[in-house]
Amino acid sequence: MLDDLETRKDTVQVAVESAFHHVGQIAGIITGAGREITRELGDWATDVFEIRDAARRARADRGTAGDAEMGGPAADA
Repeated sequence: MLDDLETRKDTVQVAVESAFHHVGQIAGIITGAGREITRELGDWATDVFEIRDAARRARADRGTAGDAEMGGPAADA
């Protein structure tokens, strides 16, 4: 009887250890994916800010060029 009980205990122990190992592996995968997604979103936001700033500079340059052509303040510079 003890041998059967010990065999069941060992089987349950190995199954539980295996389950925790695989859950840990899956958690690592999810954590890595979350980190990569966060990095990509941050890079995308940086791109959006750079595009917005470039558009602002282009509008400012266009306004300055227009002043120079019309004899405005930029023409004196």
